Amino acid sequence: MDRREALKLTLLAGAGLAAGGQSAHAAVCEGDGTPMQFIPKKPADPQAHVNDIEKYPKCPYCGMDRKQFHHSRMLIQYSDDLADGTCSLHCAAISLSLNIDREPKAIWAGDNAAAGDIKPLVEVDKATFLVGSKIPGVMTARSKVAYGNADAAKAAQAANGGELTDFNGALLAAYTDMAKDVARIRKLRAERRKKMMEQQGKAMEHHH
Repeated sequence: MDRREALKLTLLAGAGLAAGGQSAHAAVCEGDGTPMQFIPKKPADPQAHVNDIEKYPKCPYCGMDRKQFHHSRMLIQYSDDLADGTCSLHCAAISLSLNIDREPKAIWAGDNAAAGDIKPLVEVDKATFLVGSKIPGVMTARSKVAYGNADAAKAAQAANGGELTDFNGALLAAYTDMAKDVARIRKLRAERRKKMMEQQGKAMEHHH
């Protein structure tokens, strides 16, 4: 791809149109519920990971504050230099599935091996993830915590339990947990509805 073509794609993406052949459909798709409307909205930035919390203060998928969730936050840099800053692996997994054609160039996670009030970012390929420990999950019941240092990950596992894995393992767990979380919510809802029906039934009996 020559530079002019690349620039054109960047401009199209910046204007809220998808890159390449999809741009013709953009007008039709705008806001109609298709993934088109989930294109990262911030301008392209090759240095997206520098001061990422200032640039991407809120998670675009759930609205949560990334400074508050600095330890679980993630940042995805796509091949067109558009970036998504999310609150968690859960929301990063949503971004990756919606932007499948955009190709992630780099993915970062908050490094829980580092000290400090705001955890620095670490590239996920250099991180070890602790899945399913006692540490509370963000946007999911089963936590997935990134450590830029394998020894820190092992120490966290010794203290909190869970399984150690790489980013691919953690991402697989995130997608699996989306199904489990949905199933759990539906079950709770069904139980709530059943309880309400029973209470209504009792109230009717009481009435008679």
